[in-house]
Amino acid sequence: MLIAFEGGEGSGKGTQISLLQKYLEEKGFEVLSIIEPGGTKVGELIREILLNKNDLGLLGITEAFLFSASRAQQIRTVTRPALESGKIVLSDRSFYSTYAYQGYGRGQSLSTLEKLTEIAVGDTKPDLIFLLDLPPEMGLARKRSQNQFNRLDAEDLNFHQKVREGYLDLAKKDEKRWKIVDATKSSKEVHSEILSLLEPLLLSK
Repeated sequence: MLIAFEGGEGSGKGTQISLLQKYLEEKGFEVLSIIEPGGTKVGELIREILLNKNDLGLLGITEAFLFSASRAQQIRTVTRPALESGKIVLSDRSFYSTYAYQGYGRGQSLSTLEKLTEIAVGDTKPDLIFLLDLPPEMGLARKRSQNQFNRLDAEDLNFHQKVREGYLDLAKKDEKRWKIVDATKSSKEVHSEILSLLEPLLLSK
């Protein structure tokens, strides 16, 4: 099972993945956590470019190609082998982030991004997506307090609002796989809600 965690900046994806991995491993599941972009040697180098705080003048389409390149490498060398071995894979972001950020946020054609995604991931797509939703103002304030701002974090509020609206639109189009979780709550409350949504699916496996 491939479970993706999506959401804007400061939504707590990393924290929730860590909590869920601990829970699942205690239940006897084999779990692999991954992050996008990254997860491979080339992916880490691409990540450095994409999150670089310097102004590199990257176009939205260039970002999309770089994210997709990292994703293609990780899917083939890390994600698929893990899934084939029976592991649950928890992914901090997925190709839906490209739709939200470069599509809705940057205004790139969604049809173009879908073509890139088809090449990059093929049929390896999330079985379940948790959208950790919160107002961008709150998420960005969290990031500032953690002193973890990167190039995308530094975009203006309008950009981040478009990203949030994009995520909510994507979730509405596929309510069976997308689960919207209120990320304004405490990490403990968010974790409990995620478990309440996930456990019935695990029992059905």
